[in-house]
Amino acid sequence: MPKPEASRLPGLLRPDWPAPYGVHALFTSRAGGSSLPPFDSLNLGDHVGDEPAAVAANRAALADALQARPVFLHQVHGTEVAAIDAHTPDATVADGCLTEARGVACTVMVADCLPVLFALKDRPVVAAAHAGWRGLLGEAGRGVLEASFDALVQAAQRADALATRDTVAADTLVWLGPCIGPTAFEVGPEVREAFVATDPGAVACFVDQPGGKYLADLPALARRRLRALGISTVYGNDGSDPWCTVSQSATFFSHRRDAGRLGSSGRMAACIWIA
Repeated sequence: MPKPEASRLPGLLRPDWPAPYGVHALFTSRAGGSSLPPFDSLNLGDHVGDEPAAVAANRAALADALQARPVFLHQVHGTEVAAIDAHTPDATVADGCLTEARGVACTVMVADCLPVLFALKDRPVVAAAHAGWRGLLGEAGRGVLEASFDALVQAAQRADALATRDTVAADTLVWLGPCIGPTAFEVGPEVREAFVATDPGAVACFVDQPGGKYLADLPALARRRLRALGISTVYGNDGSDPWCTVSQSATFFSHRRDAGRLGSSGRMAACIWIA
């Protein structure tokens, strides 16, 4: 589990992974912001019913802590990956983003979905993906992780015509952030069937529950997808309880835990950038 980082903004978590020199990554907790309950206090989502002024203050505090500009996407649980730079507007429609520009943070917001950060060991390019089950599943076995890797391959090949998918996979580091855990994520049989249809081995990521439901292991499903791409250096979320957004209520927002009870939930962010 990442440790809290001492910074301008309390509660930031730094991934424990061997990021290349100049590459920085952070995951926000719910602490350190300006929002009132149920968005207390570092809510970064401007679409959940929080006061706009509080969200703006929270986003400004994050940018100050990062010393980089976080680009906030309009996420739709899809597979689109946007190339971003200093001129990319917030609310660009995508569920993943990639940059080779310095001082611009690839940013995805979550409140149970899985944030996935990518970096290349030997090239200055980083990416981030928002992977709920729909985006992770995608269509015909191609979801947001596959789309993000395709974007990394294209960036590597622009710099080096000899780069291949295999060499880029070997060069890729991935970090999985906090998300709804495998003891909390109940899904219907149609979700299990959709994953198993393209990957029979994914059946191991689902546990039978009464009433025909299943508990799904989102980080394990993501690791299977990454492994199929040839990416073996994956860090972060191992499905254990400290990573679970639902059970760790003092640290994380959770839509599934709070939206029905409180009416809404705040959003956290995973950010990766080149300093």
